[in-house]
Amino acid sequence: MQQMSKINHPKLTVEGEYCDVRLYVRDDKRKRELPALWLRERAPSSDQIDRITQQRFINSHQFDPDLRLEFAEIGSSNIQLRFSDGYAADYQIEEVLKWTRARYMLPDTVRWRAGSNIVPRFDWRRVQEEDGLFEAVEAYLKYGFIILYNTACKPKSICDIASKFGYIRKTNFGEVFEVKTKPNSNDLAYRAVALGPHTDNPYREPTPGIQLLHCLVNETSGGLSTLVDSLSCLDELEETNPEGFDLLCQIPVTFTFADKDTCIAQSRPIISTDSDGQTTGMHYSPRLDWLPLMDQKILKSYQKARFQLSKLLTDPKCELQFKLLPGECMMFDNNRVLHGRSVFDPNEGARHLQGCYIDKDGPESLYRYFCANRDVIN
Repeated sequence: MQQMSKINHPKLTVEGEYCDVRLYVRDDKRKRELPALWLRERAPSSDQIDRITQQRFINSHQFDPDLRLEFAEIGSSNIQLRFSDGYAADYQIEEVLKWTRARYMLPDTVRWRAGSNIVPRFDWRRVQEEDGLFEAVEAYLKYGFIILYNTACKPKSICDIASKFGYIRKTNFGEVFEVKTKPNSNDLAYRAVALGPHTDNPYREPTPGIQLLHCLVNETSGGLSTLVDSLSCLDELEETNPEGFDLLCQIPVTFTFADKDTCIAQSRPIISTDSDGQTTGMHYSPRLDWLPLMDQKILKSYQKARFQLSKLLTDPKCELQFKLLPGECMMFDNNRVLHGRSVFDPNEGARHLQGCYIDKDGPESLYRYFCANRDVIN
């Protein structure tokens, strides 16, 4: 006896024989099975999961690996499911579809280049309102950066900005660090030299997820801020040099930082990928990384890829350049959007930025909260 839906659903279908039923979800690209174990773990009944905390009362690690779906029927807004362990419940269709969405309810990333005319700017005063905050968070998650203007142009006001999006993460540079010229400083960021595209603190575990830089004073003609979308550059590298791309995904380099009080080191590949093998960004800083010993032939291929990537990251068609003005603050994904600056002459005038870090889960949490409470996701 075949178990079929009583109602045709555009995204869900039921197939299979009695006591061995399968539920499938369809999207624009593929048809995927929703396994019985996957569904059973998400049991919606109040004796299975606490409604307030969304934490399970049951131990899903002890489910039978051969658990089956014995019955499935799709209704107008829910699916009736019965499993081989005797559990049965109505699952809300919208909840099931929500669980299947990639990145768990986050917007798709949008690659960009300097010529894309994508510079997401938001008035800080509007970000104080819920609609404005949602728009800023959504843009950040799509493009990997935003620029806020009309912020308070005073020291430590970056703390108020950062706290709007997440929790400030303190490092050995402090809760807030000063980006201005300092003689004999412990980092080249605090000199007047040019800085190529880079990730901050790649020697740290975990690497800071999000960086904010807030301009207080900028009286120089140089010192232009630069941003580049590493995902766009890595797409091109993978297409033109797949072997080299794979080497940069696999071979770890060692990033180090040391001063009179600190000695930090971490080994990791330059290119970062998620559990599905999708590229998420980079750990990249030519000032701080050291090659491991490797076979000369592999090293040559590795260096060819590293050289090609370096050229892509500084290509004018990829790298966005602009002058960050007093009262402006840029917030960017520290692994996806690499930042830098052009050289400047401190004799022309002062250039003073303040910076801080927050974790990536701040904007992601805000977005999910807004979506859950505003019916943003269809």
